[in-house]
Amino acid sequence: MTTILVTGATGQLGRLAIDSLLARAVAPSDVVALVRDPAQAADIADRGVEIRVGTFEDPASLDAAFAGVNRVLFISGSEVGQRVAQHQNVIDAAARANVELVAYTSIVRADTSPLALAAEHKATEKALAASGLPTALLRNSWYVENYTAQIPVQLEHGVVLGAAGEGRVSAATRADYAEAAAAVITANDQAGQVYELGSDDAFTMGEYAAALSVATSTPVTYRDLSVADYSAALVGAGLPQGYADLLASSDDGLKQGGLLVESGDLSRLIGRPTTSLHEALKAALV
Repeated sequence: MTTILVTGATGQLGRLAIDSLLARAVAPSDVVALVRDPAQAADIADRGVEIRVGTFEDPASLDAAFAGVNRVLFISGSEVGQRVAQHQNVIDAAARANVELVAYTSIVRADTSPLALAAEHKATEKALAASGLPTALLRNSWYVENYTAQIPVQLEHGVVLGAAGEGRVSAATRADYAEAAAAVITANDQAGQVYELGSDDAFTMGEYAAALSVATSTPVTYRDLSVADYSAALVGAGLPQGYADLLASSDDGLKQGGLLVESGDLSRLIGRPTTSLHEALKAALV
């Protein structure tokens, strides 16, 4: 029997990862969901998955949560700026538990990426290597939902704003990434594997706007801004300055090719073509 722990289990990717594990006929009793708030995990518990409470800031809670666990699907934390220390706590707990495999959700080419967001992932990858833990790296490109979540605003104004130029992004759905993660964490001989994950068909922001126009029969265009102007626009929309700067600089990294993936790893892992932009838009518009 192999017990698989999923961190961030009540998050959007974590829930989908649990769905994918159960779809692969992993017994619910062999899945452990690490959550911060058990009240948000009642639906997961109802499926027979064990709920364990712990936080990345509390090593003792992680030790309790990792007891008896064989493998860890380590979904990166969401608190940008805090993740190096938080992730080290997870790695240390996994090492103390002598887990046989950690699969970590990183970012495309974390070791060479031009994106500022990659720094914490690069540090985490180094910490995993230093720990000696058997590790597989799931280096994800963007979620297509980063864009489709903004559809109401995009349609209201008839414009998609960004600073990505003609850069291409291999954005894939969270469900596709979750399915790949489940495939890796349940497979044998995964230690040392590095997967560069993204959709089969990359697109520019101009192509995204055009696809949205077709899907909604509403004119939408892409307006390319400087990094500074895009950050200012995000602040004007209500985002904090630091977060706006991070998003704008990420678009600049996209422009440089930092989120383009041509490995085919994602479709190979899930055993089918990745979800197309057309299909993702259709699902988001339901």
